Amino acid sequence: MESFAAHSQKGIMVVFSGPSGAGKNSIISSLIEADVNRVHSISLTTREPRPHEVNGVSYHFTTREHFETLIRHGDVLEYDEYCGSFYGTPREPVFQYLNEGKDVLLDLTVAGALQIREKCPDAILVFIMPPSIQELVSRLSTRGTESEDALAHRVETAKQELRMAVKFDYCVENAKLEDAVNDITAIMRAEKCRVSRLCIDGRLDKTV
Repeated sequence: MESFAAHSQKGIMVVFSGPSGAGKNSIISSLIEADVNRVHSISLTTREPRPHEVNGVSYHFTTREHFETLIRHGDVLEYDEYCGSFYGTPREPVFQYLNEGKDVLLDLTVAGALQIREKCPDAILVFIMPPSIQELVSRLSTRGTESEDALAHRVETAKQELRMAVKFDYCVENAKLEDAVNDITAIMRAEKCRVSRLCIDGRLDKTV
């Protein structure tokens, strides 16, 4: 028997933002490992690849001219310039995955997430919170890659980003990775049950 409320065959777009050290990459990796129907959107950049990076895996590397052409044609969902290089999300692969029924996960800055909201109102914005500023400092310090000045700058940036959490749909604290992943899995499951995402029209008049 055909269900009245069949789920849409399209995937959903989930955008993750939060301070550096909040654990976004770990959460996304765990979500993808748990479901082959989830994919991580690969960003586009004009900077030169580093020795360990692979084109199409780490980033999609391109020229500044090509990137600017994509912007003019509306083929970039969001972008920003950092240290003289463009970074952004290419439109075509995201919508290709969505139309194939795959859920697309994006790791973006707060500004990038809000750009996505303007162009893709159905996108789900999730802000990842550290349990505390003290824990965030501990995580960043453990990396061993930050000078004291750089660490202080990241903490101040984090405080500014935390104030923007109110602009997101959901806020998930990442104190324990497993709990955060479970919370986001529940969010994604609930979002797929939104009436606006269900195919109900046209089924009510069908006979059993």
